[in-house]
Amino acid sequence: MLTAVVIQSGDSLRVKLVSGEGEEGHSEDGHSFDPAECAFEPEESNPNECGPGPSPIIPEMKELVWGAGAFIVFALLMRFFLFPRLKKGMDARYNSIREGHENADEARSSARSEVAQYEAAVASAKAEAAKVVDSARATLESERQAKIAEANARINAKREAALRDADAAKAAVRGQIESAVSMWCRARWKPRPVSDPTQRRFPVLLPTS
Repeated sequence: MLTAVVIQSGDSLRVKLVSGEGEEGHSEDGHSFDPAECAFEPEESNPNECGPGPSPIIPEMKELVWGAGAFIVFALLMRFFLFPRLKKGMDARYNSIREGHENADEARSSARSEVAQYEAAVASAKAEAAKVVDSARATLESERQAKIAEANARINAKREAALRDADAAKAAVRGQIESAVSMWCRARWKPRPVSDPTQRRFPVLLPTS
């Protein structure tokens, strides 16, 4: 029967397997066996030899169990707690973004309609202003033409009156001159008898002394 003997030297512990007669444990090949020198614990089937250690490729069963348990717990948390919250937040953000786009589209369409109404109002105002300007220009032109015609008529009437007055004055002056000349001639000249019968019709006026 083997007995485990723990030996402490400083900060290190050493375990020795000692038989019931007080001998140290030996391995199957006859060499002495010190469990403290083993990198891994001895196997239960052969406590006199160091264990081979875990496989670098195949995980141990407890690792598989812990990994599977952790994955299942994480999957359940994701399915019932994290994913619904994440989906709710994503849906809320998507709805807010969609509402923002819809509001922006509505504002854009409203702005376009307002701009179209403003442009139509400006065009209508310009057309009305053009009509008013044309009407005022036509009225002013008609008034100007009427005033010009009236002024021309007055000028023509005054010119005709002036011409008549001038003609009358000329006729009066001519009459006065003729009467004065005839009077002067009657007073200055007297008829002279003519021996030639052909000249009887044309009396000769002789100046008087």
